[in-house]
Amino acid sequence: MGTISDTIRSKLEAAFSPSRLDLTDDSDRHHGHAGHTGAGESHFNLVIEAQAFAGKGRVARQRMVHQVLSEELAGPVHALSIIATAPGES
Repeated sequence: MGTISDTIRSKLEAAFSPSRLDLTDDSDRHHGHAGHTGAGESHFNLVIEAQAFAGKGRVARQRMVHQVLSEELAGPVHALSIIATAPGES
């Protein structure tokens, strides 16, 4: 992957110590949509599992991820789909 995905991955690992972190660049599927520049790394799908999400609702978990990635979401990342779970959840 590229620089932005490496940064996202590093920030999430540092903040949450996830037991699972799958980050997929989905930019090519958004050709012609808002935020698509053709350069890639503008649309991502994230699946993250971390103990930090235990006892938190879906919106709270997404806010936690958004807070960690606020710089990327304010700039190069146009869209981020998030599935955040705690260990043992399906």
